[in-house]
Amino acid sequence: MTDHKEFVQIRHAQKSFGALEVLKDISLTVERGQIVAIIGPSGSGKSTLLRAINDLDPLTGGEVWLDGVQVNRSLPFRQYEKHINQMRQDIGMVFQHFNLFPHMTARENVTMAPKMLKGLSKDEADALAREQLDKVGMLERIDYYPSQLSGGQKQRVAIARALAMKPKLMLFDEATSALDPELVDEVNQVMKKLAEEHMTMIIVTHEMDFAASVCDRVLFMDQGVVVEEGPPEVVFKSPEKERTRAFLRKHLEGAR
Repeated sequence: MTDHKEFVQIRHAQKSFGALEVLKDISLTVERGQIVAIIGPSGSGKSTLLRAINDLDPLTGGEVWLDGVQVNRSLPFRQYEKHINQMRQDIGMVFQHFNLFPHMTARENVTMAPKMLKGLSKDEADALAREQLDKVGMLERIDYYPSQLSGGQKQRVAIARALAMKPKLMLFDEATSALDPELVDEVNQVMKKLAEEHMTMIIVTHEMDFAASVCDRVLFMDQGVVVEEGPPEVVFKSPEKERTRAFLRKHLEGAR
């Protein structure tokens, strides 16, 4: 593929569930290597926008492009199925609730997709699993089952599983919100490490300190639109829009 500076492009994204309009004509770009945080109140459309990027929640209207290729192309079913499965190999996604296979060890959770989708041998996939689990600090628990792991450990295995596909883009949908407070930092540290490696990431988060310290840009969403965006030092310290200021005041008061 051509090296596109505008690595992720969202053009006039619209999403409705029946009469409920969740995304309202959103257009934005993310450059290669950028780390973008999406913040906003519950129900503002943050997770829907994130899921639309890899067509898990197909848009009602608009386009999503990754590295010069349209993700959500309108094609006959069989062509589309092949196309979207190929595109999703370039997009790693980590959800709020881990989604690990409970009957598989950490090693098996990480190796399954590379073997099935990329045709890696058992030894190649095993070496890859060891590499990625080591990166997230989970190598010592490579043969543990999810039931033997804490929430933070499960989420780190989920990150290793996504990274094992060597994605071009990582999406994090409230990856720490289901964790006990003392486990949040261990997952945030992994995400910070990825940021240092210039992995392109879009992160839906409610943790303002993390967004301020790690991300290049912050988008504030409310009622299905991007109300404000900019560098974290601007959005958090001197936001232009009253809706942004009200959200941050409420969030900061709730954090005290």
